[in-house]
Amino acid sequence: MANKKIWAGVIVGLTLCAGSAQAVPNYVQNGSFEDGLNNWAISGGGAYPVSVIVTDGSTGSAFGEAVPADNAAGPSPDAAGTHGAYFVDDIAHQTLTQTIHLLAGNYEIGFDAYAPLNGFNNQFDAYFSGTIASVTLASYSVHGQNDPQAWLHYQGFANVLAEGDYIVTFDFQPQGAPASDVVVDKVYIIASDQGGGTPIGDVPEPLTLSLVGAGLAGMGAMRRRKARKA
Repeated sequence: MANKKIWAGVIVGLTLCAGSAQAVPNYVQNGSFEDGLNNWAISGGGAYPVSVIVTDGSTGSAFGEAVPADNAAGPSPDAAGTHGAYFVDDIAHQTLTQTIHLLAGNYEIGFDAYAPLNGFNNQFDAYFSGTIASVTLASYSVHGQNDPQAWLHYQGFANVLAEGDYIVTFDFQPQGAPASDVVVDKVYIIASDQGGGTPIGDVPEPLTLSLVGAGLAGMGAMRRRKARKA
């Protein structure tokens, strides 16, 4: 198949873009992880593979720390749920992916992320990125965020010029034991009436892209020790 070209823009923050589409279908299946990890592919394994935890503030699901409900503002059509995907291993380079078939058109894209305080206070950092339909919405060091225990919303838009399959990818790379953690929730791709954007050039056929970080940084059976919030 021919290479695809899209135009894309990225907005990072806690607020909603003006003119965002509302009450439309989410092309991401199980984007709020209320059905576990169904529809998602996992790589990386480790002693603590990517899992789904409770995010309603009722239990210490993040190694003893309760994660509150996702209250970040954004245009996801998914109702506020009680679960999120949890990246927590100290060694394994992990990814979570889903392939989405999109028609040519304009789309709003985004997700929410949260850094538990006990992981944030750990000695070692972790690097995290979120890419939707070839647009990287977030790529950061967890320690560099300086905003633990807050749901942050990352959003942007993509003008897909050619129908085809596009990949949603979350990539987590711990830097040592014990490392920082990340929780992800409310992943979405929705139709939009917004146009324009910044041209990002030719994008190789998404399904031929190798998943970043498919290899493991290590598979030792090191027992995880998480620092607890005082």
